[in-house]
Order: sequence, then structure tokens, then C-alpha cells
Amino acid sequence: MRTWTEQMTPLRAFMSLALPLGLAGALAVPALAQDGLGQPYSGEARSDEHRERGSGRVEVQPYIEISQIILAEISPGDDVVTYTQLAAGVDAAVNGRNNGGSVSLRYARNIAYEDNAADSDILSGIARGYATIVPDTLTIEGGALASRTRLNGGGASLLTNDASSRVYTAYAGPNLRTEAGDVQIEGNYRVGYTRIEQEADIGLPGTVRQVDLFDESVVQTAAIRAATRPGEPLPVGVALGAGFTQEDISNFDQRVRDIYARADVTVPLSPTLALLGGIGYEDVEISGRTALLDDAGVPIIGNDGRVLVDTGARRRIAYDTDGLIWDVGVLWRPSTRTTLEAHLGRRYDSTTYYGSFAWAPDTRSNLSVSVYDTVTGFGGQLNRALAALPTNFAANRNPLTGDITGCVAGQDGSSCLSGAFGSIRAATFRNRGVAASYSRQIGRSTAGIGAGYDRRSFFGVPGTVLAAADGTVDENFYLTAFADRRLGPRSSVSLNAYAQWFESEGSAAGTIAGDGTILGASAAYRRSIRAGLSARAAVAIDRLDSDFAGQDLTTASALLGLRYDF
Repeated sequence: MRTWTEQMTPLRAFMSLALPLGLAGALAVPALAQDGLGQPYSGEARSDEHRERGSGRVEVQPYIEISQIILAEISPGDDVVTYTQLAAGVDAAVNGRNNGGSVSLRYARNIAYEDNAADSDILSGIARGYATIVPDTLTIEGGALASRTRLNGGGASLLTNDASSRVYTAYAGPNLRTEAGDVQIEGNYRVGYTRIEQEADIGLPGTVRQVDLFDESVVQTAAIRAATRPGEPLPVGVALGAGFTQEDISNFDQRVRDIYARADVTVPLSPTLALLGGIGYEDVEISGRTALLDDAGVPIIGNDGRVLVDTGARRRIAYDTDGLIWDVGVLWRPSTRTTLEAHLGRRYDSTTYYGSFAWAPDTRSNLSVSVYDTVTGFGGQLNRALAALPTNFAANRNPLTGDITGCVAGQDGSSCLSGAFGSIRAATFRNRGVAASYSRQIGRSTAGIGAGYDRRSFFGVPGTVLAAADGTVDENFYLTAFADRRLGPRSSVSLNAYAQWFESEGSAAGTIAGDGTILGASAAYRRSIRAGLSARAAVAIDRLDSDFAGQDLTTASALLGLRYDF
């Protein structure tokens, strides 16, 4: 019996495509980075924004749905399967002075008709929020995500309806913000957990699942920073800070540890322009342990199908660098609606560059660009991306399946987890890339476009199968566009399209290298029938041309259903 996630067999062999949605600030600069004009900021800065303009409203919108879904393989085969989907969910938001957050949670039951298809259950959701413990001083923030990802033997993932594994991640921690005279003091701590649960048969060679797919990790981050603004009391702004990050990954007991201390200076050239400079020391180390062997020297496999780790073995270094770090940059803020920050320097024993650009020419349009560079594991990156989401948002879901797409729409534009899902390999990596998005509201219509490039250079632990991944590179280019329009007081329509190109060098045993291209489009229509009750219709088509799947694949799907909002 096949579940809904197993219907299109060639797709189960496809794993090397990242989420085909625009990344808008999913990976920010490190917490407590300097804001150039003497405005130190952290993740809490966003919460302050919401507190200032919060209305204190609490909105809760539960709903139920019933839909008929058909999935058809157009080429190279002609499989057709149908399902009835029963779903219940809730969208909620709190926007107050001292508390704020958003949550979107949905459970769906897919009931199959064909003898060769099985019923399935889907739980998906995303949440982000904060609560004030001491006004204007101490807050607690947190977030969580539950979704699905499609896999194959190449090394990456795609959040979509043809999913093979479940992804769970959550984080929580306090933020401190206070003053001592002219000195602003900020600190934060976060602990996060990420886990991927694989289904019994995900179309992968056993060796790939054992060594090359991420299992679970715990990540901890802490940072503290003290800073003064330019002119208070010195002509320039001065800051001292330190931070610590550690991610413990279950695969081969890998550990990513990053410790740094640095000093920053801000030199204002005008009321809108400042030069930035920073220097410090950083120690980054990635290590792991070898497999547990039996008497014959063969790795022992656990009940979960993964290689057991020899916890008594000495740690082996996969990556190690320490020494001087520095960067110089510029901050340009001509108005409250435009900010440009760019940095160039030395980090990770090589040249580094990162920055961001945000432009909101009016209340109806927003442009954002993000350039990032970090060393991490899959869990640490996903936690970081989740923490960068706004606390006041509306989640975007697949119009046919209801799955979380990874993007949310907030008051200041859209934000996505897209880059964080570029690869779910067990090996750690250096991640560099750029992403941009633009959205605009025109009357009853809202439209947007996003594009990005994500590059991952992997580190393999010597003496383990992951050593085969050392130095390999995955590259991902993606482009997406959407448009929503209200046709009147009772109906609306939405359109989505995406394109993506992926190239992988392969890695551990059983993985393969190659290129992949995926194209797709969908359209959805909703019409209100009476108070709370609405009808829904949606269609989609997807095209896959990939070395991983072994053949080209075109699929189509359609939905017709009812929804009741309480």
C-alpha cells in the first residue's frame, strides 16, 4: 500500500532541489550585530517594533475543510490517484505592547480510493512569538515548525506535497536589553532542537539513510554586547561583544563550536551615512567520532537503520580555524524606509562578505536583499532562519495540500525559510548566498517576486563515511513569483509560479552527482457561499528534469472542496 507521499515513484528518487520560494532575510547577520548609526540590535528589535504599534488584539480563526484531490502523472507514465481530504486548523495572532506572536496549525487526513494507495495523516504548522517578563528589559521568545520534505539520494530537500519525511524544529530563550548610563547592554540565549523523521521507505539506498541524511541536533547560542551611540559620550560609537554557538548533531556525534569576541566602532560621516569597522578573535571547530564496530570490524547498525557511534572514541577534527577576524563596512540610512548595510572582511580563514538592503518606498511595497555567510549544520541553520521570522505574520500554504510552504507574509514584507532547506545532509557546511524579494500591493491585488542563490561547501569527519563529503559543493538557484487578487467582496484568486536549478557533486556512499531543474505553476480560486462557508478550487502542474530521478517527469493535480471558518 502506498501513501500519498509515495504515489509518484520517480519523485522519490529526487532529493536535490531546495524549496522553490524566495528567501527574504531568512539568514540574518549574527545576533547582536551592530546597526552602524549607534543603534545596536538583536532579534528583539523586531519585537520592540510590534510593541510600539501593537493594538493589543487577539485574533483566533479556527476552520475545517473537506476536499477532493486528484493527482495525475502526465509523463512518462499515466498513474492517476484520488483522495478525499478532511482537515482542521487554526490561525491565531496576538499583537500587543508586551506580548506578540502568530501561529498557523493544521491537521489533515487523506483517505485513498485506489487499492494501491494508502491513507495518510499530515500535521503542519509554524509559530513565532514573544512574552515580556520585565517591560523594556527582559523577554522570552520562541518558535516552532512542523512540515514535510521530499528526499532522494542526492543530498537536499523540497517542501512540497510529494513528501517522504517529517521535519520538526523549535527554539526558545530569553532576551535582555537594558542601559547603564550611556551604555546599552544586550544579551540573549537560545536553545533549539531539530529532528527529521523518515518514513520506512523513502526510496533511498540504506547506506545513504544511515550516513548522509540528517537525524537530529541540539543547538545553543549565547551573545552579549555593550555599546554606545555616536555622540553619547564619544564622537564615535563603540561596542564590545562576545558570543558562543554549539550544535551537537547525532550523526557520528558531530559538534560545531564557535566562540568569538570582538570590538566595533561606528564613525558617522553624516546624519544618514556611517562607516563601520570591527576586529576580534574567533575559534571555530567541527569534530565528530567514528562508527561503533563489531568484532569483524563492520559498523553496527541500530534499530533505526543508522550507524551507531563509538562514544568512547576520540574526536576527529573536520574543520578548525582560529585567529584574528575583522570587517569593514558602511551603513546608509537616508530615511526610515531605506537601509543599506554592507560588510567585507576576514573570517573562517578566508574573505567574508555579508549585508542587507531594505527599501519600502511606500506602505504598499517592499524590497529586501540579504547576503549571508556562516558555518553550521542543518539544525542550526533552520533554527536561525526560524528565529529571523517576524512575530506578526500570515503563513503561506500550498493551495492543494495545505502544507506550509516555508514563507510567511508580515507587516514589513515576506520572509522565508527557503535557504535553510537547501540540503538536509548530515555533514556540516559553510553556507554562502544571496536572496532578494519584492512585493507590492495595488488596489485589490498583491504581487511579488523572489530570487536567490545558495552555496554549501561540506566538511567531512575523517575516518567516517562522511569524509567522502569533505570539499563537495551543492549549488541552488531559485526564482518564484506570486499574485493574489480579490475579485469582489465574495471571491478571490491566486497564482504562483517557480523555477529552480540545482547542482550537486554528490557525497557519501550511494549518493550521486548531477543537475536538476524543476518548473511549476498553480492557480487557486475561493468564493464565499454564506457566512463562514466558502468553496475552493485549485490546479497545479509541475515539471522535473533531473539526473537524480533518472527520467523527466510531469505531473498535474487538482482540488475541489469546501471550507468553514468559525
